Amino acid sequence: MSKKIVIAFEGIEGSGKTFHINNISKYLKRNKISHISLREPGGSKNSEKIRKLILNNKSNFQKDTDLLLYLAARSENIDLLRKSYKKKIILIDRFTDSTIAYQHYGMGVDLDILKRINNYLLKSFKVDFTFLHTVSEKNLKLRLNKRRKLNRYDKFKMNFYSKVQRGFLKIAKNKKNYKIINSNKSIETNQKEIIKKIETLIK
Repeated sequence: MSKKIVIAFEGIEGSGKTFHINNISKYLKRNKISHISLREPGGSKNSEKIRKLILNNKSNFQKDTDLLLYLAARSENIDLLRKSYKKKIILIDRFTDSTIAYQHYGMGVDLDILKRINNYLLKSFKVDFTFLHTVSEKNLKLRLNKRRKLNRYDKFKMNFYSKVQRGFLKIAKNKKNYKIINSNKSIETNQKEIIKKIETLIK
């Protein structure tokens, strides 16, 4: 029997988190371990609609509007998350840390308001462990340049991504339930490191 925990994969654009969450999902499937995997914004039908609006290159929202749209997308996922909470392993590609890192540290939205709305939405639901993926500016540029299509959040200035990544690191500082993954290393090295940690978490 595996532990039914919630694992978040966080990091800025080009940090490899989506690749690794997909790899872990495949690993759990191979081992017949019950789990769900979703992304934020997105996951549920309505949340995916909000995602398209947020990331659309023609969108030009105020920072408070961006925050409320992200939280609205999260609100649409709550029922889905609660149905699986403590029953299945839950993998989430971005969650509350991304909201804090991007909207507070990146855009300057009031942290207290952000936390209050999050607490209202989530109540007892919480993340048990977080993989925080970091990336150098050089590799971030290279990886974004390789993408066939860039969304609105792929087009900010490098200074913005630096602020966001520093924000992530502040959130993770001195916390035992975080593991920082240096995505400047090879994919294979990080795959082994993440799977090894996952195995200890769910046993």
